[in-house]
Amino acid sequence: MAERALFHDGLPSAPGLEVEVHRGFLVDADEQFTALLEETPWSRDAIVVFGQERPIPRMEAWYGDAGRTYRYSGRRLEPLPWTSRLAELRDRCATTAGEAFDSVLVNRYRNGDDAVGWHSDDEPELGNRPVIASLSLGATRRFRLRRRDGHHDPVALDLEHGDLLVMSGSTQALWQHCLARTARPVGERVNLTFRRIISPSPPEPRD
Repeated sequence: MAERALFHDGLPSAPGLEVEVHRGFLVDADEQFTALLEETPWSRDAIVVFGQERPIPRMEAWYGDAGRTYRYSGRRLEPLPWTSRLAELRDRCATTAGEAFDSVLVNRYRNGDDAVGWHSDDEPELGNRPVIASLSLGATRRFRLRRRDGHHDPVALDLEHGDLLVMSGSTQALWQHCLARTARPVGERVNLTFRRIISPSPPEPRD
């Protein structure tokens, strides 16, 4: 199916796609972007893909309330404590999204080679109908969505500096999303995906 580009200020009607875009949501985006680049203890681990470990094509940090452990792609992330900056951003995004967030994954895309592949934020810890608030800072990148069953054209949206994207309802159950690589020269981007852990991961078994 051909990709259908989304309008800048609106979204097409698509089955199961419950997404809102708040353009220019963060009025102090420049300040927050610079500070997050400098203050975040970035790391780059590996994920398991088809049974093999591969380096993550981006840098990241996981923050949250105590005990808000998160598992994905064979990894177990223990939360760093909230900074005052991230707590403030969490509360601002929560007011707009109508959700009480308790954790955030902060991703750093250093250039067009950094990306995230097709996936859904559908881990059991997030519940059946999670609300995900995705805050974009820095370079504009194209965000793509596609139905898991292929029964609708894929759609695309350019997320710009200071935009807030909120995904809710059945979006994670029925749709996947990605941030693809691009050959175009592009600057750094920081993305914060706020979420709420419904059922924290159980502790690792001891030997």
